[in-house]
Amino acid sequence: MESPRGFLPEAISRRRNFKIKTTHGDCFGRARTQPRNDQEKLLINHKTVPLEKIKAIIQSSIDVKQEVLESEHFVGLIESVSQLITTRLKAGNKVLFCGNGGSAADAQHLAAEFSGRFYIDRPALPAEALHCNTSYLTAVANDYSYDVIYSRLLQGIGNAGDVLIGMSTSGNSKNIIAAMETAREKQIITIGMTGATGGQMKELSDHIFNVPSTDTPRIQEAHMLIGHIICQLVEEYYFTS
Repeated sequence: MESPRGFLPEAISRRRNFKIKTTHGDCFGRARTQPRNDQEKLLINHKTVPLEKIKAIIQSSIDVKQEVLESEHFVGLIESVSQLITTRLKAGNKVLFCGNGGSAADAQHLAAEFSGRFYIDRPALPAEALHCNTSYLTAVANDYSYDVIYSRLLQGIGNAGDVLIGMSTSGNSKNIIAAMETAREKQIITIGMTGATGGQMKELSDHIFNVPSTDTPRIQEAHMLIGHIICQLVEEYYFTS
């Protein structure tokens, strides 16, 4: 079939100069030479990155961890919670995690440290993040409410003596609160990881790590530090003592 006049024949006759613009460059893979906006200009020219701002962010993360380090309460709590989790695992119980967004990723990460390994090559420990079954998650969120995705699952798989670690930087996530309430009803031990105030989780947690910050990224970074220390200590207590 004949091509529309003035389109394809012209493109073919000028093949060397024929280009299709894309978001990353032309059709031959050549990158754009001109940035689209100021943000892209910043990314292209690393010399314009505000190094002092980067240093300030790193320092703010260090400052939060320094407060944790200098708190005898926090350090002692990490040790006592590690002992508690070890005792419950040895009794045949499991550790369950729940969170939302970045905290869900952190919950899954920490669960994997238990069921996989941390430092020691050893048998798996029973631990799971409650959001990993996406079929369950989407069904319950759709048919009931997102607020009950964790509490409903706890009703089915939680047993007395298990440990629930709820992660929420605000301490007020509705589905974490509901999970904590269900855990209390089922005599599941509750451990909260929150920000400075503790939010509503403060009253529902048997033990709470309320990180001394109101800045979400800094809180989450401290949660992972605390979680990693607990994983390491539990592994050592369980398998080497």
